[in-house]
Amino acid sequence: MFSARRSFERIDAQRREGLLDQLRRELDAQGAEIGRAVDRAAASATVQQLLAGTADYDRAQAEAESQGLDFLDVVQTDLTIVSSAHWPARFGYKNDWPLAPEDWTAPDAFLARIPLPEGSAIALIAARPAAGGKAYVAGGRRITPEFLKSLGQAPGMHALLWIPSGEVIDAQGGAPEAGKLQKLVEDARNSRREAMGSVQWTPSRSSAEAFLAFPLIRRAQPAGVLLTGTSLAEQLALEREILWIGVAVAAAGILLGALLGWWTTERITRPVEQLVKGARSVAAGDWSARVDVASKDEIGELAGAFNKMTAQLVEQRDRAIQAERVAAWRELARRLAHELKNPLFPLQITIENVQRARKLPPHEFDEVFAESATTLLAEVSNLKAIIGRFSDFAKMPAPRFERVDLNEIIRSVMKLYDAQLHAEGKPRIEPRLDLTGADTKLEADGEQLRRALNNLVLNAIDAMPGGGSLCISSAKQDGRIRVSVSDTGQGLTAEECARLFTPYYTTKQHGTGLGLAIVQSVVSDHRGKISVTSAPAQGATFVIDLPVAQGELG
Repeated sequence: MFSARRSFERIDAQRREGLLDQLRRELDAQGAEIGRAVDRAAASATVQQLLAGTADYDRAQAEAESQGLDFLDVVQTDLTIVSSAHWPARFGYKNDWPLAPEDWTAPDAFLARIPLPEGSAIALIAARPAAGGKAYVAGGRRITPEFLKSLGQAPGMHALLWIPSGEVIDAQGGAPEAGKLQKLVEDARNSRREAMGSVQWTPSRSSAEAFLAFPLIRRAQPAGVLLTGTSLAEQLALEREILWIGVAVAAAGILLGALLGWWTTERITRPVEQLVKGARSVAAGDWSARVDVASKDEIGELAGAFNKMTAQLVEQRDRAIQAERVAAWRELARRLAHELKNPLFPLQITIENVQRARKLPPHEFDEVFAESATTLLAEVSNLKAIIGRFSDFAKMPAPRFERVDLNEIIRSVMKLYDAQLHAEGKPRIEPRLDLTGADTKLEADGEQLRRALNNLVLNAIDAMPGGGSLCISSAKQDGRIRVSVSDTGQGLTAEECARLFTPYYTTKQHGTGLGLAIVQSVVSDHRGKISVTSAPAQGATFVIDLPVAQGELG
């Protein structure tokens, strides 16, 4: 029994080491791929245009998608964000990724926690200089159970990633108790090398798993710990079976015991040794190794599971190679289309205009030329106006916090529109205030809140050209004050609601598209949240939640 246990443990240890080696290699490969993707982004025309100020501030989103990245920040040398793919509203703010100065020029990828609007996430990221060292581009991919699973898996095995914050990411999507892994993790971190141990998740011994932990070292400090585990349930079951067989053999006598001992050796030890040999072959890189299934008992099932595991490893390797090739061709096609699209369109329009105008008499050609020049100048003027409006938007001052009464601000805003709402000869809009009687004083910039509410009220009035009802309400609960601005106007589609706060997007014929972007910026600066609910022909309701004290997170 002890020999079988040792053999079983050797097999499990080799399987864990094999999977751990695969995870490390795949993690390095993913890091290298992310580094190449960030290199491509840093050299892309989109990033160059962003740094030159000739592209919209949210262009990093498209670049991140084209490079297959979840996160992408383009920052100046002082870490001011030029464009952020995962948090466009952070444009103009300082990048607050917890990175050391040397991380911005590090050649390899590394683990880091990335702040998000809804919290934070662990990611494998890389950073590269751009524009000749005058800026930086940092990007990466989120570490999720799916990401960890994509690095490699095997039947009956368990892959985990421990983060210094105490968080554990499980490739199986579960939520393991980090405290039970603490000693094993500490052993790996303190020794700076592989550590072995077992964890019993529940009082039942069958819940135990044997783990192999490997620390991911960066700048002489553990940035995380990779763990691979196998269940000990099969080993315990095998031990119980062998124990009962031993009891039966001892009761039958010395001769019967000798015969049964020989039979047990032939039945168990040799298949286990074959499994050990096969596991060693797999660990050495021969994923085509197979073990003969000579029985239908637990050893046979184990041999079958081993063969199934190696077959799946080969299949996953082939799929990964195929997926990598397909991704490479797609990237090549995308890059080629991107490079050709920009010059071909203006060339085509210019050639077609010249070809058509060349056939005209001189005086008509002059007219076409003059008209084309006028159109070109008008478009340039329009572009300058757009850039000017975005420049004004970018120069919004930081809020100056003081104690203000939100209900009083609402009343002052509505007072500005009294004459417009009650003007004769215009469709009537009925104003209504539903303000809480509780104390609505909070720390805020009164002028900026007044400006935001002005924009919301004006939008509500514009949405009701035929008249209707405008309601502003306030409520206080859980250290927050909620303001709602509702109208009974034309309403918005789901697509319009999703894009409503994007700068330069507007549903009005003569709108600038910056009003609601300014509102969102003001609310964000006050650590608050804004949302909209609407449906076509059912009006719209904008809801703002603001913390009473700025020490609270929004």
